[in-house]
Amino acid sequence: MKISPLVLAAVAASLLAVAPAASAADYVPGEVLVGPQATASSTDSRSAEVIHTLPGESVAAAGQRLRKQLGARYVVPNYIAHASGFIPNDPGVGTATQWQSLQWNFVGPYGVDAPDAWTQAIAAGAPGGRGVTVAVLDTGVAYENYGRYKRDPDLYTSRFTKPYDFVDHDRHPNDENGHGTHVTGTIAQKTNNDFGLTGLAYGVTIMPLRVLDAHGEGDAGASARAIRYAARNKADVINMSLEFDSSITASQIPDIVSAIRYAHQKGVVVVGAAGNAAESAVAYPARTNYVISVGGTTEHGCEADYSNSGSGLDVVAPGGGDDAPLDDNPSDLQNCHPDQRGRDIYQVTFTRDVRTFGIPTNYEGTSMACPHVSAIAALIIATGVIGKQPKPQAVEARIKATARDLGPVGVDRRYGAGLVDAYQAINPAFPSTPPATTPPATG
Repeated sequence: MKISPLVLAAVAASLLAVAPAASAADYVPGEVLVGPQATASSTDSRSAEVIHTLPGESVAAAGQRLRKQLGARYVVPNYIAHASGFIPNDPGVGTATQWQSLQWNFVGPYGVDAPDAWTQAIAAGAPGGRGVTVAVLDTGVAYENYGRYKRDPDLYTSRFTKPYDFVDHDRHPNDENGHGTHVTGTIAQKTNNDFGLTGLAYGVTIMPLRVLDAHGEGDAGASARAIRYAARNKADVINMSLEFDSSITASQIPDIVSAIRYAHQKGVVVVGAAGNAAESAVAYPARTNYVISVGGTTEHGCEADYSNSGSGLDVVAPGGGDDAPLDDNPSDLQNCHPDQRGRDIYQVTFTRDVRTFGIPTNYEGTSMACPHVSAIAALIIATGVIGKQPKPQAVEARIKATARDLGPVGVDRRYGAGLVDAYQAINPAFPSTPPATTPPATG
């Protein structure tokens, strides 16, 4: 079907009209994302092009000029995403404590029951989710010894594939922040090796994709390209522990929305952090259709004080930190108290510099919650509990159906379908349910 140029112009104008000022959400100065020309054969596989504006030219003026010159589907600012975890400046400390004493998120009363899940995965012939590839879009991963970089000693050397750095545009997405290595640890840290801590899906292969810089920031264009790259290179799951400013809407990041749709069409399960602004709405890109949005809970089984919530929240997972105020929690959760301190999420990552590794404190946030769900998705796919090569919507339905209900009975705005349960998700005795119908897109 041929699309009228007048319609295209109206759509592009509306996209520019809703763009907030830089004070509301940061974007790369002097850059815009220009969508590909709209044709009858247009597909989501094509990335937007980053184009520099003319000196002194506004985004709106650039949009008008580029629409006329290129017939672009859209012209929008190149918004900046931020890592979703709360990461302090403290260097962190090491510990010799047994992993069970630290990883409450795996074995505690409000953990995800990793030990039973590990046992079940082994019985199914897929220890630790072996055979599944998880793409981690983040600050990079300490996955290799290269130049000044050292490999995290608690990550498997041979379980990485197709690494790429979308910040520096090379094939060495080494972590300069620590966030991405920590997130990867929750998914794939070595397990049963008498060292460090454990990973929920320790048998998976990781695709390290760097989209955030040393400060934990990265633009929308890089994330969209990485999503498409992961889908083309046969990732089974994409983990996005990153968020945009709460003022950003779907219409302002059309390239990411399009890329996620493309990944879904390719059969990839996409998981995103709900955000850490304590807002009553999930942040993008987690709010996008086809993304499993993940909020954060504390070791008391309570909503975390930083976690975004709302109708767009799918599930929650351990994120660490303090309980939310009482008026944000149902009265039947007597163990929840305002600002009650809870432990953080612990994994091996670097501490003082990119060559020094330990178990730092104070990693908390929906960034830390998100990889629990990505790991569970990998276990579902690997074990075949709902069939071989399940569709993304079937994996999402399974995760929700097996989640532990928290708060008000049923799905609610604070906890979504509930606290994810790794064991029940791959327990063949748990009945399968058909996936829910995907709701209309939100903006």
